Amino acid sequence: MRAVVTRVKSASVEIDGKINGRIGQGYLILLGVGPNDTEETAVKLADRICNLRIFEDENGKMNRNLEQAGGSILVVSQFTLYADTSSRRPGFSGAAKPDLAIPLYEKFMARCRERGFTVEHGEFGADMQVFSQNDGPVTILFDTEK
Repeated sequence: MRAVVTRVKSASVEIDGKINGRIGQGYLILLGVGPNDTEETAVKLADRICNLRIFEDENGKMNRNLEQAGGSILVVSQFTLYADTSSRRPGFSGAAKPDLAIPLYEKFMARCRERGFTVEHGEFGADMQVFSQNDGPVTILFDTEK
């Protein structure tokens, strides 16, 4: 799995002009699923991200996690994270097919909810408009294959 995690002051996703998900402070997570990913991969990545300490403490150090910051999560499926950019026109055959990707996307979100977080989301495969007010900006990349 690949994820781009951005610390945000707020974020939302619209589908057909209507807000599908909206959060205040927290993480905007663009999540891509690869063909070798499993439920175990989804759970491990969710745990790593939920434990990530990128919110500032009283000394201005990134030392607080999402729970300590009282944050929420907005997850947006993003198969383009598996783009093959070896040519000018990217290919996306490296991304998992929907029959594998959708259940793992949902498992990732379920694990975040199990950990007590409010999780909003886009719609897998939809044409979405994503808005965010980045905080910092702080953006962290995750790749479970590395």
